[in-house]
Amino acid sequence: MSKGYFDGSMPREVLEYYLSHAVSAQWITSSNTLEDDIRVIKKTGIKFLGRAAGIWKADKPEEEHFAQVKAAAEKIHAADPEVILQACLFEVVYEEDVSRVPVPAWVFEAFGLPVEIRNFSFADCLFPAGTHTWGNMPDLSKREAQMWFYYRGRRYIDCGCEAFHMGQIHLYTGLDRGYKGIGRVIGMLRAYGKEHARRHKVIFDAHSHSLVVHGKSLLDYNAMPLTRFPVLDRPGEKLVLVREGKSGGGISPEGVYEKALPFLYEYDNWGGRDWWAYENQTYEERAWNQWWGGDQISWFAYQSEEDRNAFLDYTFKWTAVNNPDGFFAFPLMRGIGPGGDGQDRCYKLNNKSDACPEGFSQEDALQKIFAAGYEKYRPYANPSMLDHGGVDQYDPETGVHYPEKVVVYGSFQPYVGAAANDSNSEITRMYYIGDGKYALTFVMPFAGEYDLAVSTWGTLSACVSTANPFPFSGTGSKGKLTIEQDNTVVRITYEYLTHRITVEKAI
Repeated sequence: MSKGYFDGSMPREVLEYYLSHAVSAQWITSSNTLEDDIRVIKKTGIKFLGRAAGIWKADKPEEEHFAQVKAAAEKIHAADPEVILQACLFEVVYEEDVSRVPVPAWVFEAFGLPVEIRNFSFADCLFPAGTHTWGNMPDLSKREAQMWFYYRGRRYIDCGCEAFHMGQIHLYTGLDRGYKGIGRVIGMLRAYGKEHARRHKVIFDAHSHSLVVHGKSLLDYNAMPLTRFPVLDRPGEKLVLVREGKSGGGISPEGVYEKALPFLYEYDNWGGRDWWAYENQTYEERAWNQWWGGDQISWFAYQSEEDRNAFLDYTFKWTAVNNPDGFFAFPLMRGIGPGGDGQDRCYKLNNKSDACPEGFSQEDALQKIFAAGYEKYRPYANPSMLDHGGVDQYDPETGVHYPEKVVVYGSFQPYVGAAANDSNSEITRMYYIGDGKYALTFVMPFAGEYDLAVSTWGTLSACVSTANPFPFSGTGSKGKLTIEQDNTVVRITYEYLTHRITVEKAI
């Protein structure tokens, strides 16, 4: 039986199988290169198409949209029946999209209302005036907004979609006390999926670290864009990733308590490249302006092919070691906004060819990454929880109290998102792993010579290094860290009573 098999239930190991082969495939169901996209899906082993269907602002009539989604889903499933297509229910609605759609009888019936002949009401979906939200943000405490979400979700299930991305869920539930409204909608869609989905199961994520009510998670896994820290001493636009938050736990929709639910990262989009910034801001100002003057995917797309391949590999390894519950939705297809000519552009992973002239030629890089798999680097991973441990821990022989804060510091720190030589950094704080030992794993994106030392209690008054195991004070006496290859995984282990430091590297 395939690792991806499920019917009516999806244990965590099956969910992780799909997330470990996930991509962001924004609007692939309306792709003008669908045949070539399917070729890439089969070649690389993609199993989860995130953001495959949905609207932000509709570009075609409602029925035409769903007919297109259904036809594309059928083509994709004919090529690989295992693939999950994800639809989107977002934090925005537009009057011309909502008010033109008749409310089907089955929506009234599902909400226990008398059937009437009318269209959806845009005004009844919105937040009250003066609530400081976007003018077109749905208020999920309102029944009309719930009905709209349920309507579109059910139609996507009928098209063959088995997953939903719920967007910035904490924004449109601002008045939905206790998440009763959105919980109702998700529950109704789960129930409908149990009867009518391809494999009698639909799964949900949103931009959230936790959405738990009475101990139970409304979501199957949490999802978030990545966070970055710019590097200014390298040519071009270089940045490194920084861990932000964690995935909360709770009782999963499968009824199993999870200390931390799975987590899915992505390169997000929200406006494309900021051409004004490139004309009016300094290099340093752009570096701190979102992702160097644009959104995440447009920053990525405008790098050279070599740098894009390196950053994909870096993101994969970074995810594997910084969040053992985490996975990355590699970009297969994503809008990158207007180009310098004002025309909208789209990033596509496909190798550039007559079948996909707009391809960015990275399918071979993804195939290589998927072949390696997350498990190659999981043994080096930092703990899933952000609690660094070490509280009230004592050496059983001597009675010595172990330090609660231990930090690795040195010239390497800016390349993992921290200030150089910061002995008090939370970014490079080590995790207590027991028996008087501490450990930290990070990915060094660039080869070179660096230095490092270990600071106990976050102070420069009691430090050790591989060059000087006897405690010293100040920033001197640091040991060398040689990185022979870009994107090297580095694990530092420190034993408090012996001052022993071990450096492991993996590529």
